[in-house]
Amino acid sequence: MPQGSPRLVLASTSKYRRALLDRLLVPFTVNGPMVDETAQPGEDPIALVHRLSKAKAQAVAERFPDCVIVGSDQIAVNGRTILGKPGTADRCIQQLTDASGQRVAFHTGVHVIDLRNRRHEAHVDTTTVQFRTLSAEEIRRYVERENPLDCAGGFKVEALGITLFERVDSQDPTALTGLPLIWLSAALRRAGLLLP
Repeated sequence: MPQGSPRLVLASTSKYRRALLDRLLVPFTVNGPMVDETAQPGEDPIALVHRLSKAKAQAVAERFPDCVIVGSDQIAVNGRTILGKPGTADRCIQQLTDASGQRVAFHTGVHVIDLRNRRHEAHVDTTTVQFRTLSAEEIRRYVERENPLDCAGGFKVEALGITLFERVDSQDPTALTGLPLIWLSAALRRAGLLLP
């Protein structure tokens, strides 16, 4: 790391976010925040990802003074239904069945705390996915092959999940995987990291 660059901390234990941040070739530490992710009454999805990404960054910031902290959260919304991580094959099959032929919005929040300069920056990227009309057999076969039980919406876009879609509309292709690197790179440059 160049002299004078701040230390970077990812406030997440997500292997997907870690792999994305690795792409920037900047050394970083991973530290898992302990944050209750329950939505508050009447809280809309965008407000929820803003709040959770900030809460995650703040929880870790207390343990890492003088660092740059990155917190992130993602919520998938099908109509008015928030889709979490399915956790089981049956729930994953149900999520994909419900998403078949539908447009599903993925809101990815990121919050950067630059503790050296006492600055906060926040962003939400919204990616819209148009699912193909999927047969029950396609869904069953997909879940069996990829086992995407730890992914909001029940698929892995960076792998076989891409075959489930007609189109993806986004300003940042990395946001759907869990961390919008275009916006984050600019925020990290403003915090003093050298990118590229």
